[in-house]
Amino acid sequence: MRRDHRPYALKKADQRFQRFYTRRILAPQLDGLGKGCTVIKPWCVEPFGPRIAVGDYTTIIAAPDRRVRFSVWPRDEGEGEIRIGNYCLVCPGVRIGSAASVTIADNAMVASSAYITDSDWHEIHNRVAMGRGEPVRILENAWIGDSAIICKGVTVGENSIVGAGSVVRRDVPDNVIVAGNPASVVKKIDPEAEMTKRSDWFADPAWLWEQFDLLDWENLRGNTWWGWVRRWVGLGKPS
Repeated sequence: MRRDHRPYALKKADQRFQRFYTRRILAPQLDGLGKGCTVIKPWCVEPFGPRIAVGDYTTIIAAPDRRVRFSVWPRDEGEGEIRIGNYCLVCPGVRIGSAASVTIADNAMVASSAYITDSDWHEIHNRVAMGRGEPVRILENAWIGDSAIICKGVTVGENSIVGAGSVVRRDVPDNVIVAGNPASVVKKIDPEAEMTKRSDWFADPAWLWEQFDLLDWENLRGNTWWGWVRRWVGLGKPS
């Protein structure tokens, strides 16, 4: 990982600006953005359409080259929605498109460049017609792997994992790992084993933010403004 050469005060200012942008620019474009949400590079999150909502303490990570896109494009008035629950994780490059309904339950994680859609967006013989959507449900604590595709009408079961690059065309049961194209069950997860969820991590948010702040202070305390400027303009030693 590339070292962060910013002074502590600069990183804190950047975080404050990202929170400001999230509240004043991003949140008004959504039907709801819950408390405690963290959005990294919020200007790289692109919502389009109505009925898009995000729950409490969800983390969305975007990047200039991996924008996060939420698109609701209904065939009929009142259709189409994207609902993301509490304590979820949405990673860079994720795309979610809805003509019917996409629901992501609490504690679910969606890895980088995954694509979730509830519609084919065109009919087979009529390429102009939009086609009909079928609701997609990602249940509690599911994990969608890197670059996976979740197709229309699919339910991904509780605690289940979709392997990287998989194409899911049929329902995934609870407590399994699926992989491949088309995805099939490759392993079962013990439902009796203790499961640590993201909600456990956020059990005491104030304490968690304090720990993050202490970590930033420890990692950045030796950085200086002059050193950061030198590296920013290309005069410093390579990292």
